[in-house]
Order: sequence, then C-alpha cells, then structure tokens
Amino acid sequence: MSAPLLVLDDLRKSFGGLRATDGLSLDVRPGELHALIGPNGAGKSTAIGQITGEIRPDSGRIRFDGAEITHLSAARRARRGMVRSFQVVQLLEEASAEDHLALAVQARQGHSFRFWRAARRDRGLREPARALLDRFGLDPARRGLPASALSAGERKQVELALALALRPRLLLLDEPMAGLGAGESQAMTETLRRLKGEVAILLVEHDMEAVFALADRVSVLVRGRCIASGAPEAIRADPAVRAAYLGEGEEA
Repeated sequence: MSAPLLVLDDLRKSFGGLRATDGLSLDVRPGELHALIGPNGAGKSTAIGQITGEIRPDSGRIRFDGAEITHLSAARRARRGMVRSFQVVQLLEEASAEDHLALAVQARQGHSFRFWRAARRDRGLREPARALLDRFGLDPARRGLPASALSAGERKQVELALALALRPRLLLLDEPMAGLGAGESQAMTETLRRLKGEVAILLVEHDMEAVFALADRVSVLVRGRCIASGAPEAIRADPAVRAAYLGEGEEA
C-alpha cells in the first residue's frame, strides 16, 4: 500500500469556547476518493480550512507528500498541488466558460492574467480549455455564455474543470452536490466517478447516496472528532455512526 499523500495528526482548533476540531487525525492516499461526512457543525469546513492553510490550527500537524506543511501559507500549499472548490461557485459573472478555462490553462503555464485578450485568441489556450469542457460535459452551445447565464449545475461543471486545469495532486471538494437538482447531482456523481484514481480527492458532502456510491473510504466527524473511518459498507453498518448521524434522521 502506498504512503498517504495527506496526513492530519491530532489537529485542534477552537473559536472561543467552541472546539471546531478536537484531536482530528486522518489520511488521504494517492488516487483515493475519501469522503468526510458529519452533521452540520461537526467541523468539516474548519478541517478543510486547516488543510488548505486558510485556518491555522491551534495544535497538531499536517503533512503533504511526506513534508510538514502546517505553517505554510495557502498559496504555497496550492503551489504544491492542493486545489479547493467551494459550496458557492465563485466565477467571473461576465466571463464565459471558455474564458475561465483559457485563463486557468494560462495560469498553469505561468503566464500573467494581464494578457486577457491574448488568452481569448490563443489557440494554445482555447483548445485545452475546450477539451476540459468536453470532458465535463458542458453543452458546446452554452460555453460562450456569460457565467451569470449558466445553471447551478453548469457553474459547478465549470468550477470542477477549472480545478482540474491546474493539475492538482489533491482536490478538496466542498459539497459539490449542494444546490443541484436530481439530474444534475447524478451527472456530477458520474463526473467524480470518472476522476477516481486520477487525482486524490477529499470530498465533503451531505448527499449520502453520492458518498456511498463514490467513496473508497469514509470518515465521520462529530463535534470535531473522527468517530469512525473505513470502507463505506463498514461505516454504513457502524452502530456509533448510525446513532450519531446516519440512523437518527439528523439533517445532513
């Protein structure tokens, strides 16, 4: 078995009297899709913020690809290959899907965003942008529309394509199914299924159907602590998990 790509070791973070993470330890292996689930307020967003460097832990360590990164900035972690998506997709409202992807390809190649017009005309940027949009199934007739005209599902397709354009080693997905209809959720599930094995993914998600369809492993967070971690079928059957989350009808 390969060494973990990401390791969280005894992370602790408090906001006043609230312990958002309380001795959190888990790991993500190369190529694995690892789901992090738990009730509202369990500390999932705080955990993701600590991984990306947006939130500094009070104590504990974070290792990425064998090196400690606990005190690195978010920008330096991103340069090492961490890419995060958000619950609310953050796009330039007047730019098209192709514009977004061309700029992402440009950024990956190390060029400045100052060359906006060049990015729009450069075939070396447009062609890989279109290839990514093909992969994520965005209708060619919709790719030239401003982001403000896209549906929630289409916007999430664009955001995921943007993340992959940066060639991450670890993709942190924060509720990619949020706000999607049943058909769009199914399409997103299939997209993530196709990504499995290509890039390590830490998935925070409330859609349990998607979680159990996709995850190689599932970790359950309750009050900032990981109460169980293992294969989906073991987590589904775990009495402690059912009592704390899955079996009690709590809002996800």
